Parts: sequence; C-alpha cells; structure tokens
Amino acid sequence: MHFEILIEDQSGGKAMEILLPKLLGAEVTFRIIPYKGIGHIPKGLRPGADASKQKLLNQLPLLLQAYGKAQDGRIVVVICDLDNRETETFLSELQNVLDKCDPKPKAFFFLAIEEFEAWYLGDLNAIRQAYPHARNSILNSYANDSICGTWELLADAVYKGGHKALLKKGGQAIGEQKKLWAETISPCMNVDANRSPSFNDMYAQLQAIRQ
Repeated sequence: MHFEILIEDQSGGKAMEILLPKLLGAEVTFRIIPYKGIGHIPKGLRPGADASKQKLLNQLPLLLQAYGKAQDGRIVVVICDLDNRETETFLSELQNVLDKCDPKPKAFFFLAIEEFEAWYLGDLNAIRQAYPHARNSILNSYANDSICGTWELLADAVYKGGHKALLKKGGQAIGEQKKLWAETISPCMNVDANRSPSFNDMYAQLQAIRQ
C-alpha cells in the first residue's frame, strides 16, 4: 500500500514525514509532496498555465485527474489548513474537485483546524518535551481545534518575544520557525494520546484505509 501525501507547505510536509510511520506503520510506503502555500481552487476547475506558483489548490484538479488516469492503486491524501473557512463548505468544495475526475483516484481530504499547529497543540507533553521552558499558562489556555490564531499561540508559548517578534522578522523567519517546530515537536508526539479532534479524525480514517 502506497500513499501520496499532498500538503500545502514545507513545514507540514516535514512533520508528516516524521508522523506517518507512527500513523501507518513502517510497512506502508509514502511520498510527501509539499507545495508553496494553499492557493485557491481555480474557477471551472481549470488550473492556470503557471505551474511554477506551486499552490496546492490551484494544481489540485490537474493532480487528481492525473492520479485517476494512472489507476495504479496509489492512495492520495490531501492535507490543508482550515484557516478561516467553514469546514463543511470547504470539504464539499474539495469533494467536488474529486467528483469531476473520470476515473476518480482513491483520495481523501483532511483539515487541520485551524492550522497545522493545532496538531502539535493537541499533544502538550510533546511541546513541553521539545521546549522545556514553554509558557504553561499559554499552553493550558488553548482549547483544542479552536479558531484562535494557532501558530501565534504556539509562538507565544515557545518563542522568545512570541509571535510579535516573529512578525517583525518577516515571513521567512516565520516559515523557518514552523519548520523547526516540525523537526522538534513531531518526534516527541504520541499519536495515540493527541487531543486534537481533527488530528484524531485523520488518524482514524488512515487506520480504516489500511484495513
């Protein structure tokens, strides 16, 4: 069984590279394909000619069509941040892209609510192990899968000066910090003890797919 993991950024890709053997077992093979942002589902489901933009949703219709035509048994997993979207509406839009494929690939969509950092915050012990001096008052204030500015909250808990210091440094610094979180927190995570509902939904569905 082989999984193709399409994810919107490098940091999420790095985290899933570490987490997938825990989620699926060592005998399952996978390839992770990170993109440069989430982008938007194109109007008419027709991706633009500029593939160099490498935005996940912009390329999704073309990608799913190609997987469907291949008919080679690969399982496609698309992982996106929900951000400020409405869950059921977004999932319906993603499903519509899949339904337009003929033939369809075997594809599944998972949303991190609100952002990928929610899955780290579902395992506070992992964060504390990776960052022993994390601010517990901030970590303990978090409600799982709440829409609260998730990466900012994590930054406030573990980064000197919090998210405001990162914002002053710019987007590249934020991206580098998110990658560091992937490299330091993901190895400490216990996938069987995560308290994020969206993480547990992904885990349960991946386990069901393997059956």
